[in-house]
Parts: sequence; structure tokens; C-alpha cells
Amino acid sequence: MATAQNPAAPTVRSGVQPLRAAQGSSFLWHKLHSLLGIIPLGAFLLEHLLSNFEALKGPVAYGEQVRFLNSLPMVRVLEWVFIFLPLLYHACYGVWIWLRGKSNIVYYPWAGNWLYVAQRYTGLIAFAYIVQHVIRQRFMGVMLPEHPYAAFHKVQVELSNPWMLAVYIVAMIAICWHFSYGVWLFAAKWGITPGTKAHKRFGFVCVALGLALAILGLASMRAFVVDPKYKNTPENPAASLVVAPAATGTVLI
Repeated sequence: MATAQNPAAPTVRSGVQPLRAAQGSSFLWHKLHSLLGIIPLGAFLLEHLLSNFEALKGPVAYGEQVRFLNSLPMVRVLEWVFIFLPLLYHACYGVWIWLRGKSNIVYYPWAGNWLYVAQRYTGLIAFAYIVQHVIRQRFMGVMLPEHPYAAFHKVQVELSNPWMLAVYIVAMIAICWHFSYGVWLFAAKWGITPGTKAHKRFGFVCVALGLALAILGLASMRAFVVDPKYKNTPENPAASLVVAPAATGTVLI
């Protein structure tokens, strides 16, 4: 007599896949979202961190960098085409992905889940910080495009507030994390690093990249906050280049 056998229970895998393939027309929007995070937004982040690093050379050198950037041809068009519009799309589509995504971190605390959630929250922090930073530094107070040498003083005054300094530090770490993990996701999704071993090895590269960028950004803040040489920098540090009159008259350096 044949006996009925219960079918084998399906195997349930822990966690969720960290990489989800988009379907339909959303595939192109996902690709565009991923690409814009690297080019041009990632390129702009690197330029911005390197420009801020000029602050370690002093207020005048920092002002010179701001003046140079604002003297680029069609700089306002470049800002909108390569910074503001890509940032707006990347942020809005990233929120849409977040609302549609499933992380399951409560039930399946795998690394992929936590990285997925961390990427969403750091993106939110980064976008909120960038919005307030642009408003406060670009459209409030001294207009830096017309007065680039006031840039050091303006940032220094803002960082003199302990709460704003804390915001800058948290945002800097969040932005560097978001970008470095975004580079890892970009390489995986675009087939640059196929296979588990390639993912793991490139992960170490991205961790090093994130740490290096965070150190670079935090070191730049030292000039505004800690360095005694630049304490209480005047709004127009270029005026300090005028040397006191000598017997033969005033000398300009």
C-alpha cells in the first residue's frame, strides 16, 4: 500500500538580495539614478572636498579657489545642468526606491539589509544637509560669487556654532559613506565587478575610499575651527595683504 508523503518544505533563505534588478521602463531610470550618483555628482563631491582642502593654506588661498570656480565660463549653467538638476533627480528617485524597497532588517539582519538601510538614511541626511548648506552659504548673507574672499569668514562663523559643527561632521561622514557604498553598488550593477570575490575585494577599496574622503573633509574643517593662525578671520582677508607704509611708500604684495 502506497503511503502519502508530504512534499519537502521549501527552503527559506535568510535575508534579502542586496542587488535587485529593475523591471520594465524603471530599468533605465535605475541606471540613470546610479550613473548620476557617480557622474557628475561623485565628481563634484571630489572637486568640492579638494577645494575645501585649500582652506588649510589660509583664507586668501581659499578665497582664490572660490573666485576661480565662480570665474568658469557659463558657471551658472554648469551648476544647474551638472549639479542641481542631477542632485534633485538622484534624491527624489532615491526616496522613491526607498518607499518601494523591502529591507527586512528586523527579521533578517544580514549585512546586505543593513547596508541597504544605511544607504537610504545617509542619502536622506546628505540631501537635507546639502539643501540647507546651499541656502545658507549661497543665498544668505554675503554673496560669495561677488565676494569670494569672504568665503572663509562665512564658513568660520557658521562653524563657530557647536550645533552646526556637529551637523557638518555628521553630514560629512554620511555623505562619504553614501558615495563610497554607491561606488560599490555602481560597479556591481553595471557589471564592472562580477562575482562574489570581485564584490568583496572592491568592497575593501570602497571602504578605503570612504575613509580617505571623510578624513579629507574633516581635516578641512580644522582650518575653520581649530587652527589658531586663522582665528577670527576678517570678512575680507585679502585686505591684510597691504603692508604697513615704509619710508618709500606703501608696498603691495
